[in-house]
Amino acid sequence: MQEDETRADRARRSCPYLDSKQAAYHLGLSHRTLAKMRLNGRGPRVRRHGHVCRYHIDDLDAWSRDSDGA
Repeated sequence: MQEDETRADRARRSCPYLDSKQAAYHLGLSHRTLAKMRLNGRGPRVRRHGHVCRYHIDDLDAWSRDSDGA
C-alpha cells in the first residue's frame, strides 16, 4: 500500500458505502448534524437499504465540493 493513498481511496476499492457515523466523520460533521441535514433535504445524497441509510463516498466528496461543506 502506498503511503500517499487516502482512506477514501481504500474505501472506494473495498466498500464505497459508509454508514451515517462514518459519513459524518468523513465530512467533519457530527452524526446528528448529518441526520438533521438528511431530514431537511440539505445533505449529501443518501441511499436507503431497508431501514439503513448509506452514503457513497463519491457522493460525499461531490457534495462537499459543490456545497463547500455548507
